[in-house]
Amino acid sequence: MHEGSTTSAATAPPPAPTLREAFPYWLKLGFISFGGPAGQIAMMHTELVEKRRWISEHRFLHALNYCMLLPGPEAIQLAIYIAWLMHGIGGAIVAGVLFFLPAFVLLSALAAVYLNFGDVPLVQGIFYGIKPAVVAIVLFAAWRIGAKSIKNSLLGGIAALAFVGIFFFQIDFPWIVLAAAILGAIGGKIAPAKFKSGGGHGASHRQYGPALIDDHTPPPAHAAFSWVKLIVTTLIFLALGAGALLVLAGELRHMGEFFSGAAFLTIGGAYAVLPYVYQGAVEHFGWLTGAQMIDGLALGETTPGPLIMVVTWVGYIGGVTKAVFADPVAAGLAGATVATFFTFLPSFWFILAGGPLVEATRNELKFTAPLTAITAAVVGVIINLAVFFAWHTFWPKATEAAPFAPPFEWLPVIVTIAAFLALWKYQQDIMKVIGVCALLGLAYSFLH
Repeated sequence: MHEGSTTSAATAPPPAPTLREAFPYWLKLGFISFGGPAGQIAMMHTELVEKRRWISEHRFLHALNYCMLLPGPEAIQLAIYIAWLMHGIGGAIVAGVLFFLPAFVLLSALAAVYLNFGDVPLVQGIFYGIKPAVVAIVLFAAWRIGAKSIKNSLLGGIAALAFVGIFFFQIDFPWIVLAAAILGAIGGKIAPAKFKSGGGHGASHRQYGPALIDDHTPPPAHAAFSWVKLIVTTLIFLALGAGALLVLAGELRHMGEFFSGAAFLTIGGAYAVLPYVYQGAVEHFGWLTGAQMIDGLALGETTPGPLIMVVTWVGYIGGVTKAVFADPVAAGLAGATVATFFTFLPSFWFILAGGPLVEATRNELKFTAPLTAITAAVVGVIINLAVFFAWHTFWPKATEAAPFAPPFEWLPVIVTIAAFLALWKYQQDIMKVIGVCALLGLAYSFLH
């Protein structure tokens, strides 16, 4: 492939790769997709728009704008969308599955090791350092999303209401999303200026040479929209989801139903749905403890793939905890598979059913007022998550009856502040911050 640039763009589009030729790229992406959605999208842009020229800048951004409106991890949905445009349903399945497969294998293996060796002092020391790093990471996520989305006091008020609702009144996350959407719909009519979404990924006019799917390339035949295709695709996915649920029983069916719901609530990214996953997995179903959830989030930050892959960890530990099979490894893998399958199934439906409609309109999609309000509410929900993690980290023996039961751990407070400053002020990489904090925890465990 010839690499285009702004000064010497290629004059002809690259040769069209077959699905077999594209396969190594999607596999590589699954192994190197660190850095959260922004990092993953940037990697795809560099490789697919600038270097390989499989898709033009305009078409890439058009697909991204649609994926950003959807519930679910936008980076994996973007990969599914581009692969679907190029190679149809087969391409979508290959790109989507390979995006999360390395993380699935890695997190399942880590969960097995954790359950067998988690009480070893060496492992405990590492997690002692990692937990305050997670508090800082979640706080930083709240700050980052809030800085982009809370543009006025009205949206700030919605964020504050969301925090109060979930922290003081334990209102379930779906009800907070619904209330925010209603407030946004009303606010969009009464005060539209307050609910305009800012930023976005914007159009770019950089040219890298003609692309395989260029600005004016007509959609391929498989991407043509028809109501019949939309209905048939939807029915197939409903049959897949319902059929899988019917095959399952007991705790695995509860997992399937729960993670299906979670998949439709990931508006605002993985951090937004984590409180919902926590409420269900820890408080309602008892699949794992709050401390295990924090540890899983830390490991999710250090493995490739979307952060929502923490559901694999939740499913694995839940399968073992509830002994869905007699063999712990089989039980863990069953739980991990169910959690992952039902979390990502809707992502494929959104693209395969909605993609043809998006290609047919080709108008830039905007955030609506309800989505603007939901994003603001998400900030309050994420702050609640940070407070909860901080409470369990700084007062490890705390309970609801005795919320500040001693001992108070002073070192995690210092580590949390230092980690937040490293992320916020010095813009350090999340994985480096977690690594340093893990080493600090290890050193402290040897000295203590």
